[in-house]
Amino acid sequence: MMMSKSRDDYLPLTGYEELPADAMLTRAQSFLELMKTRRSVRSFSRRPVDRKVIELCIQAAGRAPSGANQQPWKFVVVSDAELKRQIRQAAEVEERAFYEERASDQWLEVLRPLGTDAEKPFLEDAPYLIVVFCENYRLDENGKKIKHYYVRDSVGIAIGMLITALHNAGLACLTHTPSPMQFLREILGRPDNETALMILVAGYPKKGVMVPDLDKKTLDEIALFL
Repeated sequence: MMMSKSRDDYLPLTGYEELPADAMLTRAQSFLELMKTRRSVRSFSRRPVDRKVIELCIQAAGRAPSGANQQPWKFVVVSDAELKRQIRQAAEVEERAFYEERASDQWLEVLRPLGTDAEKPFLEDAPYLIVVFCENYRLDENGKKIKHYYVRDSVGIAIGMLITALHNAGLACLTHTPSPMQFLREILGRPDNETALMILVAGYPKKGVMVPDLDKKTLDEIALFL
């Protein structure tokens, strides 16, 4: 039997501000212009970044909605040089296998405009690697497994918010997904209930960095209004 919540379990909605129509349009347009400047970069400066900036961006990501509010994410922030070296070495093993054995010719052709290969120096150059793990279940105080729902959906939303927060703070980032990623759990000593989903590389772009000349789909190509 499902228990209904009492009014004591709820709080008034605070912080929401309804804006005049013209202010809504202005703010939406301003945000779009900001996000138009977001680019993935693969060459990072070794310049240090204030850890507090990363902390605030992760806190923003932690405000993401999640299935049943289970918040099934864990952000492991790596700045230690030796750990970054180990991650790079293990990632490049998987990347070489991908480019030399696993990837089809069609897949490699799609990747060609990006200029990627098995070498991943950014994993050591960038000041921070934010390794995002999915928490598939948790253990209660009695050691019983509590299953989490909509895990990848929820973590994906949080990653999107983190990317946006980093860009808003003036940092560059790169989503990196070597496959398979079991080595991340081993190197970082994470428990069995966590699965690595992504490495988010964060820092300042290297001076003079070049990025591919890419187009984004138009509104008509990505949206349908009925």
